[in-house]
Amino acid sequence: MKYLLWLLKAAIFFTLFAFALNNQQDATVHFFFGTQWRAPLVLVVLTAFSAGLAVGVLGMVPRWWRHRTAARRAQATAAVATPAPAPATTATNNSTPASPPPPPDLPSIHGI
Repeated sequence: MKYLLWLLKAAIFFTLFAFALNNQQDATVHFFFGTQWRAPLVLVVLTAFSAGLAVGVLGMVPRWWRHRTAARRAQATAAVATPAPAPATTATNNSTPASPPPPPDLPSIHGI
């Protein structure tokens, strides 16, 4: 299975490498107010992909922060809500110690 994954990764890499080699001609990107940018087509595609990735990540940052603060609040609330454990008593017999209470049901924590 490991070799199959390496083979798949190699195939993807060589496909993208062949795409880059086949698209070395210049492309012109026209911006506003008559400005333009001339660069190899593969560089234009890579720049557009990187810009889309950055916009997507920046669009998700506020939601990640909200989830992190909600998770911290839930953990703080759970820490305050759990009662303090009773002081341990020394037992003379070989009885098993009481098991700790189960953790409270917390919402699923996603994100950073």
